[in-house]
Amino acid sequence: MEYSRITNINDPLFKQMHQLMQDVFPPEEVLEFDLWKEPLEDPGIRVFVAVNEGKVAGATEYRYYDDFNVAMTDFTIIGQAGLGIGPYLAERRLADLQALAASNGKKLAGMFAEIYDPYRVEHYEFGGVKPMDPYVRREVLAHLGYKRLDFPYVHPSWNNDGEAVTGLDLCFLPMNGEKHELETDLIVKFLKRYYTVLPNKPESWYSMIENLEANDTVGLLYF
Repeated sequence: MEYSRITNINDPLFKQMHQLMQDVFPPEEVLEFDLWKEPLEDPGIRVFVAVNEGKVAGATEYRYYDDFNVAMTDFTIIGQAGLGIGPYLAERRLADLQALAASNGKKLAGMFAEIYDPYRVEHYEFGGVKPMDPYVRREVLAHLGYKRLDFPYVHPSWNNDGEAVTGLDLCFLPMNGEKHELETDLIVKFLKRYYTVLPNKPESWYSMIENLEANDTVGLLYF
């Protein structure tokens, strides 16, 4: 298996990856094909695919914020069970992020991720691929050390239509020991930066930010 970075919308592997996204994710979570041009060319956004026998079998997108010294996993896709794609992507991603942090003179502090709450989005099939099932994915994140941030999470639809997407939790993986809470200042700064690309945000997103800013910390809970 190969861990190959995609930096151009014309890369034949990207067409396969985008189709895989459409097969696995609900429509509001998938950015239109042509809108990927700038993100792929952005050096701060890292899009990698797991290529097995010439075909895209999995993919992950993530980014490292050198000023925050944290990362964000945008998505992880496992296109087929039984190939070890999940562990392969997780190990390669972590090694890459640790190298980026080291080049920044630091040790990676942690990583954000969004995860569906299966009790609220049980109807999503995620392409029928069992490793993508929300129940399974939450267990995997828990084993990796992620914890759920204790606040009602909402994010703007990637359709950029101002609609709110609910049914997810924002999670955080601490890298420097056990943590039971996270500073809201970091969470707010991260969310504002991360969703700059979507100018049409729902009112519920702004309300969420205001509620976060009213507190110093947010609890980190086990799943």
